[in-house]
Amino acid sequence: MGKLNMVKALNFALLQEMERDADVLVMGEDVGIDGGVFRVTEDLHRRFGARRVIDCPLAEASIVGTAVGMALYGLKPVCEIQFSGFAFQGFHQIENHAARYRRRSQGRFHCQMVVRMPFGGGVRALEHHSESEEQFYAQIPGLKMVIPSGPRNARALLVSAIRDPDPVIFFEHKALYHAHREDVPDDVETLPLGRAQVAREGHDLTLVAYGAMVRVALEAAEVLRAEDGVETEVIDLLTIAPLDRETLVQSVGKTGRAVIVHEAPRSFGPGAEIAATIMGGAFLSLEAPIRRVTAYDVPFVGFAREKVNVPDVGRVVAAARETLAF
Repeated sequence: MGKLNMVKALNFALLQEMERDADVLVMGEDVGIDGGVFRVTEDLHRRFGARRVIDCPLAEASIVGTAVGMALYGLKPVCEIQFSGFAFQGFHQIENHAARYRRRSQGRFHCQMVVRMPFGGGVRALEHHSESEEQFYAQIPGLKMVIPSGPRNARALLVSAIRDPDPVIFFEHKALYHAHREDVPDDVETLPLGRAQVAREGHDLTLVAYGAMVRVALEAAEVLRAEDGVETEVIDLLTIAPLDRETLVQSVGKTGRAVIVHEAPRSFGPGAEIAATIMGGAFLSLEAPIRRVTAYDVPFVGFAREKVNVPDVGRVVAAARETLAF
């Protein structure tokens, strides 16, 4: 067991799966010789060669479309899109083909592939390099949507995503790549897709988050304990499609209050579906309206004003206090 950051943990997952299964391959822009723009695929080209670690041209539609064809013939491609903002150039391949082939072929073909994308703000990057656009993928039938929150669950979830028979969109928050290190076991570890984790137990309030916002929620929970004596439960969704509705309902059924935190824009974001789930399953337990702490409904905010748009501990604590005082 070693202490790894998220970049090294993801690299470890790819290495182990490529050693285990010769049908697993990596493809994308600069993933080979350069090891990827964030070095997630570092050293894989040397180990496995250019037939399994494929440097592709600057053409997202070609990368994803080629991966779909490979998957239909039994290979298991892991695509890297350098930044999620560039993925719309290949969105039609994801929505029109990858997500539909199992249904289109009445189960004859599975499209076993993963599309990895760095996403999110907090690193002062440019337009198309900082957005949170998970809502576009989470609502597409036939896709799974995974967003890890730390090195250990990132490694386990990527292994599960590679082994899953259906296409998986795998978002990796850039601010988490080097944020902290965790013990990652040498033995292969997996986590089931579609299951959330209780990152912190509590009984007064539920905070629901995923990705980098989990750390924000945990910090807010510590502030609420220290300053208000409030014991907050924090739910780390890990997968937003499928959504772990059971864990959400159980938690809010216990606490009676919920605040949802995400970096995507507020309107029609994942928080709306999470809130509807809570209303449908824990309505009679609610002691206050459900609140959302999100990015604002504005186009890309330049890095000079980025901190105003991305939810922070102060905004989460304020929303929690409003909920508790209702």
